[in-house]
Amino acid sequence: MTLDAARGALAQAGLRMPDVDGFNVTVGMDAEASAAFAYDVGATGFWIGREMDGVQAVMEAALAVAAGECDVALIASGQASIYTDRDSTAPWTRPTNEFIETWGLHTAVEWALPAQRYLHEFGVKPEDLAHIPATIRNYGAANPEAVYHGRGPFTADDILASRMVASPYRLLDCATTSEGGSAVVLTTMERARDLPTKPIRLLGGGREEWGPTYVNPPTYTRTGMVGRRAAAAAFAQAGIAREDVDVFEVYDNFTYEVVRYFEAYGYCGPGEGAQLLTPENIRLDGRYPICTDGGLMSHSHTGFSQLTQKVVRAVQQLRGEAKVNQVAGAKVALANWPKGLLLMTSE
Repeated sequence: MTLDAARGALAQAGLRMPDVDGFNVTVGMDAEASAAFAYDVGATGFWIGREMDGVQAVMEAALAVAAGECDVALIASGQASIYTDRDSTAPWTRPTNEFIETWGLHTAVEWALPAQRYLHEFGVKPEDLAHIPATIRNYGAANPEAVYHGRGPFTADDILASRMVASPYRLLDCATTSEGGSAVVLTTMERARDLPTKPIRLLGGGREEWGPTYVNPPTYTRTGMVGRRAAAAAFAQAGIAREDVDVFEVYDNFTYEVVRYFEAYGYCGPGEGAQLLTPENIRLDGRYPICTDGGLMSHSHTGFSQLTQKVVRAVQQLRGEAKVNQVAGAKVALANWPKGLLLMTSE
């Protein structure tokens, strides 16, 4: 699956595997597979990326290309047949440590803690946010490439009627689990201009951490504004304003996180996200269209490759290749995950 994704991305770019001299590859849950993958496809004398899939991997590879460490960098990931124990949550949500094994602090519980505090702190109700996952899931229902294709439509009432998982999160507030792969290719703009596919230019990016996950309490005080510094750095590098972004392929692992990004990135103040992300504003023709492929809630969440899928979808939007969920005239896109973001453009 990883190999298929890699070959697909290279074919779109008009390149072949022998053209690649930089690799950041995850096979299954093995994030250290790059060297073996590169060896197996016949590469010699290559650069290896160490960052996790998605935003971080793209930023790292872009720096490597800019520094001349490699000319063509491949970021690829694929997962299948990993989530087999359906009596438990997905394996990537329950690392083996005392907090998980003894107290059950799996992903949904951990991410619910700051969300619950946020609702309390600002007087926000789940009813104020339920249209967000409904909209995202409806994008997936319309997208033939999404796991949830054809499953819908969803309403805010459907979200609120789904079973409780970890308060305030109900089942349809949470990402799905699936199998799949994704890949992107980076090279210099000079080379990209000579390739058959429309090049997408990176404008800027930023990364930010808050501390070790699963072993420390993810309080709202610590996590609520994670991304503010990263966003400031990204927009400063890009030389654009926040309102210049046309489409937002944000990491929708849980409903509140979508709101949190816009607050942390400076689109509104703390507690004001629900008023910003109205049903009208997050439509495809609205001011802040989000997760247009159906996101993690409806398109796919495989364990790792969904991180890169956010970048893939942003590229599709900027190339005008998003099909049924295309944002008309999209020129600037934001892709992210909770610890970083990228800004890119088709211009």
